[in-house]
Amino acid sequence: MPVPPRPFRFFRAGGFEQVRIESGADLLALDQLDQKLWVALACPTKGLAFDARTLELLDTDQDGRIRAPELLAAVKWVGGLLKSPDGLLERSPALALSAIDEASDEGRALAAACKTVLAGLGKPDATSLSVNDVTAATKAFDTLPNNGDGVVVADAAKDDATRALIADVIACHGAAKDRSGKDGVTADAVDAFFKDVAAHAAWRQQAEGPGSPLVLQERTQAAFDALTAVRAKVDDYFARGRLAAFDARALQALNREEKEYLAIAAKDLTITADEVSGFPLARVEAHRPLPLSDVVNPAWAGRLATFAEKTVKPLLGDKSALTEAEWTSLCGAFAPYAAWLGAKAGAKVEALSAARLAALSAPGARAGLDALFEEDKAQAATAAKLTSVEKLVRLNRDLAHLVNNFVSFKDFYERKEKAIFQAGTLYLDQRTCELCIRVDDAGKHAAMAPLSRAYLAYVDCVRPASGEKMTIAAAFTAGDADNLMVGRNGLFYDRDGKDWDATITRLVESPISIREAFFSPYTRLIRFVEEQVQKRAQAADADANEKITAKAVAVERSAEAGDAKAPEKKFDVGVVAALGVAVGGITAALGALLQAFFGLGLWMPLGVLGLVLLISGPSMLIAWLKLRQRNIGPLLDANGWAVNANARLNVPFGAALTRTAAVPPGSRIDTIDPFAEVERPWKLYSALAALLALAGLWYFGKLDFLPHAVRSTTVLGVNAPAYGQGPAKDVAAPAEKAPAAAPAN
Repeated sequence: MPVPPRPFRFFRAGGFEQVRIESGADLLALDQLDQKLWVALACPTKGLAFDARTLELLDTDQDGRIRAPELLAAVKWVGGLLKSPDGLLERSPALALSAIDEASDEGRALAAACKTVLAGLGKPDATSLSVNDVTAATKAFDTLPNNGDGVVVADAAKDDATRALIADVIACHGAAKDRSGKDGVTADAVDAFFKDVAAHAAWRQQAEGPGSPLVLQERTQAAFDALTAVRAKVDDYFARGRLAAFDARALQALNREEKEYLAIAAKDLTITADEVSGFPLARVEAHRPLPLSDVVNPAWAGRLATFAEKTVKPLLGDKSALTEAEWTSLCGAFAPYAAWLGAKAGAKVEALSAARLAALSAPGARAGLDALFEEDKAQAATAAKLTSVEKLVRLNRDLAHLVNNFVSFKDFYERKEKAIFQAGTLYLDQRTCELCIRVDDAGKHAAMAPLSRAYLAYVDCVRPASGEKMTIAAAFTAGDADNLMVGRNGLFYDRDGKDWDATITRLVESPISIREAFFSPYTRLIRFVEEQVQKRAQAADADANEKITAKAVAVERSAEAGDAKAPEKKFDVGVVAALGVAVGGITAALGALLQAFFGLGLWMPLGVLGLVLLISGPSMLIAWLKLRQRNIGPLLDANGWAVNANARLNVPFGAALTRTAAVPPGSRIDTIDPFAEVERPWKLYSALAALLALAGLWYFGKLDFLPHAVRSTTVLGVNAPAYGQGPAKDVAAPAEKAPAAAPAN
């Protein structure tokens, strides 16, 4: 019968359920928790406010990431070495020796190793081992010449011959880093080195004795290099000669046409000009030998002279020209040497002299170095135990802390302490932003970060005194974005309290609050009007300057022509008419709008509310939707995390992450500002506005509750807009005239 999974307690934060690790038993049972319920499945080992050495020890495959299986393996390992896993939740910087379970062989070995470490530190009676203690012991062990890491450094050598051998291996095969940070060699590198020594020595021996490919002994390489430098061009020359012998009609084409010379003759020629170097070595004729000094292509004259001196002369004598047969003979003479060079072996040790190669090939040349590897290997067990002790002490302090920032985001959502991905606090624009994440590549991060639906500012942080630099992504989750712009400066405090100069370099815009969304249409309208007014003013100013300039030029020309009378500007009736039509249209539209508005009567407040919602409603709805989608997942995923949940940043939580400036309670504020602007009589303006509104209502006949005698329909009669409508229909019509009296007879 399968054992049911362990029940855990969960808490809800960020819009989803997260596990609560309340005991050591909960910690050891993490492998029973469905990984679909984990908040993260992987995290990077860099850019976190967490002990880097602990992360290095957890990263068993050394790929720069901590994955869920590695975390579970660490939990299982440390849980099997402690009597009670509850101590892991205490996050103590020191491990009590009595807490180690010595029932297993590994537990007894680690307990003994802990005592050895304490004894080495001069604390034989200590009952606990701290992180500082194990760090000091590890550092002291690493500096030993033999520290069990498989790397032998020159300091470990007991004689000059071994030190020289280590230097040769490093020079030929590169260095490996010892635990102390010094350069050394590994056994694999030494094996490869001596394999190359043997192969290269055997290859060099082929050039000794009868049948040696060294046709000119020590001068062979220089002669071969000179031949190789001109070989392709000489082959080309003789091939052209054979073609000319076959058909004389090809001579003109083989020697290049005249127009090609004309094209380069107009330029400043140099002896290394590309156009010249592409031409044949000399004038091509059938069966003509190659001249080596005179009448040769000037771009190749130097190389041909070297070839004649170092290759031709030692083998054929002092010659001024070379036949094709002689050329073929030279190439054949160097063919064995070329084949020997192509079979070169052990090229990495080529820089070593023949005498040094002979010494290294002698029996016992590596005996001293092999002995050092054996001594270092003997310390490997001690090094492994010391690493295990360090891992146990560090995990005793840090494991629970990592779990609460990996399996759940307890530290982030409970806000009792910062999460490990929070780099510090940014002070900017009278706000503090606590959701600041360190990023290595702002461009790459910004490609994914907008999916978080958060307003982000990428900030470059610098400490001028030390030259330190870093970049952070800060989320603004409260307030507004009116004063956030690229180039604004602030101050950033990291987790250690160090202050950094901070400058915004990039913005990823998104709604910050519903309040900001309400005013955004009006803000955009005001900005648009300001921009249009500025553009029109600039255009008008430019037009006026242009007209003034043109007018001045025209007057100057008229004066020069003897016409002192300035042209008169005629009155344009059409412009006045157009202005009248425009003003009339605007007045009519405004009147219709006012009539419709005042026609609402007592419903005017609802009309105002409806108009406001019509303007601000869409932006508020969009902001509301985006604020509901705001989450931290993409911000961390862009940094190498594997966030497994929709970790939301709702409005209340966002307000807690970004604090705006507020005067402390109980503070006194002096409201007298000696430089305050003159106050406007807003009360008078409000009263006048109210009177105008009442007058409008009265004019349009909307004040039905007034006595009949003072209504607009009574006072204005037929001139009132509401005459004959509604309450005005009972207005008496003018009395009919009495019939005229009959005329007297």
